[in-house]
Amino acid sequence: MIKFRYARYGVLIAALGLTAVSGMIPATAFAQATETVKPAIGTLLHDASDLAKAKKFKDALAKIRDADAVPGKTAYESYVIESTRGSYAMQAGDKDTAVKAYEAVVSSGRVNGAQKLAMYELLGDTYYGMSNLQKAQTWYGRYLSEGGDDPKIKQMMTQISFSTGDCSKVSKDITANVKSEEKAGHAPAESDLQMLANCSKNDKSGYVLAMEKLTTYYPKKEYWKDLLNRLPTKAGYSERLVLDVYRLKFDLGLITTLDDYMEMSQLTLQAGLTGEGQKVIDQGYKVGVFGVGPEAARHKRLKDLAARNAAADLKALPQTTADANSSPEGTALVNLGFTYVTSGQYDKGIDLMKQGIAKDKLAHPEDAKLHLGIAYVWAGKKAEAIKMLKSVQGTDGTADLARYWMIQANHPLK
Repeated sequence: MIKFRYARYGVLIAALGLTAVSGMIPATAFAQATETVKPAIGTLLHDASDLAKAKKFKDALAKIRDADAVPGKTAYESYVIESTRGSYAMQAGDKDTAVKAYEAVVSSGRVNGAQKLAMYELLGDTYYGMSNLQKAQTWYGRYLSEGGDDPKIKQMMTQISFSTGDCSKVSKDITANVKSEEKAGHAPAESDLQMLANCSKNDKSGYVLAMEKLTTYYPKKEYWKDLLNRLPTKAGYSERLVLDVYRLKFDLGLITTLDDYMEMSQLTLQAGLTGEGQKVIDQGYKVGVFGVGPEAARHKRLKDLAARNAAADLKALPQTTADANSSPEGTALVNLGFTYVTSGQYDKGIDLMKQGIAKDKLAHPEDAKLHLGIAYVWAGKKAEAIKMLKSVQGTDGTADLARYWMIQANHPLK
């Protein structure tokens, strides 16, 4: 009888653990084999090997079928035949034949430990590539249940759950994985967070949380736009914060339309923030949304109004400062300070805002802390900004905006 050894016939040429891309069984599968094959089978396998070396995989498979037809095969001979068939079938692009052969190899009980896990992974990958998600899930599941710990396999299982509409499992698995990744100091996979968001469409809080994670780890304009457009629809949101939402959008480069520029410009002027208003108007002209079209004259009037208001504010500044200092409440000082901040005078404005907050008796204390946090961000004082923004409370949108400014400060949009 002819001893069938891999080294002699070169039937299997892949290293242990190769995936379905190569489609090979581990080269060590027969390296220590002491069992033998019949001469008739050995000759056919040898011929198949020569054909495979010449890249004639379909012809090689025909020889394998002839070997399989030899009567009285032993379990070992069947194992060798199926192992070889699977390898050549994968090379020939015949995945149906390959997976049947590899399933027979697994069922033989002759692969153990790492080899067995490699087979499970190979079968899972191949079935996934064939769009047979149920079978892929079965083999990936066996991989995980029998000790495999490749994160890629866990991610594939989640992807299958998502593809089959099992959002409950997707949310559970990804949420657990996100916590684990964050605890280890790693960024969760963007694809996982996208799946979590998609599976949370009917769960507003879950969807927002997923989008916040996406803006944190993968800051992109489309994520930020989605997140900020949803904020005004949140229960309890205060219309008082419209300008604050625009302010963050402006910093993120999300103010692009003429309507947005017009509304933000008008809101800043109504709030007495002429410096910020002029900045917005100037940017509108710079990007070409102001000063063109049938309303160009209106844009010019808006620009002139901002300039007149700025001049009036400057003239009234001594009296405004005196009134703010003499007021028993801190709101006037906070507002005055933020006016300086929006005009680019950060240190002076921050000092006035801190004085106003210290006076207490504020009309909107959470707004004051939010604006001071923003002032620190603009001034480049990140540590102070984070500390202040973390202190912002409230259910009217102020805490949400503070959290979003922290995300922008820690993970700025490029």
